[in-house]
Amino acid sequence: MNSEPAPLILLSDTDNVAVARHEIPAGASLSIAGHSVISADTIPSGHKIALYAIPQGEVVRKYGQMIGRAIGPIAPGSHVHTHNLGMGGDSHAHDTDTRYRPTPRAELNASFLGIVRPDGRVGTRNYLGVISSVNCSATVCRYIADAFKDDALRDYPMVDGVVAITHNSGCGMSGNGEGIELLRRTLRGYADHANFAGVLVVGLGCEVNQIAPLIDSLLARDPGLCATLTIQEEGGTREAVARGVELLRDMLPLANAVSRSPVSAQHLTVGLQCGGSDGYSGISANPALGAAVDLLVAHGGTAILSETPEIYGAEHLLTARAASPAVAEKLMQRIRWWEDYTRQHHGDMDNNPSPGNKAGGITTILEKSLGAVAKGGTTGLMAVCEYAEPVRAHGLVFMDTPGYDPVSATGQVAGGANLICFTTGRGSTYGCKPVPSLKLATNNTLFRRMSLDMDFNCGEIVEGRQSVADAGAALFELMLATASGGATCSEQHGMGDNEFVPWQLGAVM
Repeated sequence: MNSEPAPLILLSDTDNVAVARHEIPAGASLSIAGHSVISADTIPSGHKIALYAIPQGEVVRKYGQMIGRAIGPIAPGSHVHTHNLGMGGDSHAHDTDTRYRPTPRAELNASFLGIVRPDGRVGTRNYLGVISSVNCSATVCRYIADAFKDDALRDYPMVDGVVAITHNSGCGMSGNGEGIELLRRTLRGYADHANFAGVLVVGLGCEVNQIAPLIDSLLARDPGLCATLTIQEEGGTREAVARGVELLRDMLPLANAVSRSPVSAQHLTVGLQCGGSDGYSGISANPALGAAVDLLVAHGGTAILSETPEIYGAEHLLTARAASPAVAEKLMQRIRWWEDYTRQHHGDMDNNPSPGNKAGGITTILEKSLGAVAKGGTTGLMAVCEYAEPVRAHGLVFMDTPGYDPVSATGQVAGGANLICFTTGRGSTYGCKPVPSLKLATNNTLFRRMSLDMDFNCGEIVEGRQSVADAGAALFELMLATASGGATCSEQHGMGDNEFVPWQLGAVM
C-alpha cells in the first residue's frame, strides 16, 4: 500500500523554502531533507514555508535559484509570501559563451496524421478564414462566418469550420512604422497559416491598412482559395455579407478535397503558454510540458517559448544554452527593450504576478519566470524571433511577446504554431481557432473542478504518484493525437472565435 506523500515539496537541496503539497494548519510538525520546523501560520496549498531562519536582506531560494530577498526577518516555519518577500536588486550573469549541446535525434521518428498543403507545409486543422483588415469590417466578417454554423458544413466533412479573424485596429494609425508593420505581419501569418485551406480578406475600403499590400505579400494558394472584398465597393454591409458567403461557398468543395496522411513530427510546431499560474505550475505542468518538448525536439519538431516579461529573471537559464552567442545576445536585446519600454510607460518589469498568481502561491516575477521557463525543457535555444515573425528554425525557439496570453499565442500562431499547449493552475478556458489548444492542469483539484475544460492532468506529479518524465511522455502522445485531429476540450465547446488579439504598438490617432 502506498504511503501518503510528504506534506512539503523541496525542489532543490539549496532551497531555504519548501512548497506545501496541501494546506498545512498552524502548529503542524514538519520535516523534509533533514529540516524540521513547526508551521507558524496556516500555509495554503502551493505556498512557501521557511525551512530555517532567513535574515532580512537574505536571498530566498526556490528551484535552486533566487526568487527574491527577505524584506524582514523570516522565522522558521513562517509563511513566505508578499508580506515578507520582495524582488531585491540582484541581476544574474548571462553566459554568452554558451554550454549548448546538440540534441540527439530519436532513433524512431514519431509521426502524426497531418494535412499536407501543396507547398509542403502541414496543417493540423482545415479551416476557412474570414480576415478583417480593419475593425470597421469586423462585424461583416463575423456575419459571413456565422452563415456557416450549425449544419451548414454537413456536406463538407473535411472542413473544420469557418472562423472570423477580427481585431480592433487597422486605422487611426500611421501608414508606416512599427505599429502597422506589426499588424500586417500578424495578419499575414494568419492568412498564410497551414491550418487555413483558404481565406477571404474583408476591408471597409478607406482604412490605413489597405488590403492590396497584404494580399501581394501572401504565399501563393491554389486558384479559388484566396479572395478579397471591400464593403464600400460592394455597396454596403448586406451586399458585402452576401458576396462573402458566396465566395466561401465556392471555396468549400476545394477546401474539402483533402485527406490526412502520416507525416513526421518535425512538422509539428507547438506554442507554449501558461496562464492563471499557481504555486504548482513550476512543479508539475510546466516541467511536464518541458519533458514533452524535449521529446518533440528529439523527433525534429519545434516549440515556441514566449512571454518575455514572464521569463524576466530566468533569462540566464536560456542564454546559457543558446546555440550561439548571437542567439543569446538577441534574447538579451529583447530583455533590454522591455526594460526601456516599461520605463517609458512609468512601469517596471515586476508588474507580475497577477492577483490570481499570488493567491495560488507565486510571490515575485522571478519565481514566476523560473517556473515558466520550465515549459521550454532542456534542449538548446536555437533562435530568437520577433513577434509574429515566421519561425523557420527547428528545436526550441523563443518569440518576443507580451505576457498577456491571447496576445502571446496570437504571435505564436502567426509565426506558424499549429498546436498550442497551455498550462494553468487557477483555470483557463482558452481556445485558439484555427489551432487546437490543449489545457494542462497543474493540480488534481483544478482538474476535477474544471474537468470539461482541462485536457491533461499534471496533478499526480504533485501527489507524488507520477514522474515528470512519465507525464511528459503521455503528453507528447496526446500532442500527436491532437495534431492528428483529436478534438480538444475548447474545440468540443466551440470556443476560440474571439482570441485573435494582435500586439498593438504605436499611437492611436
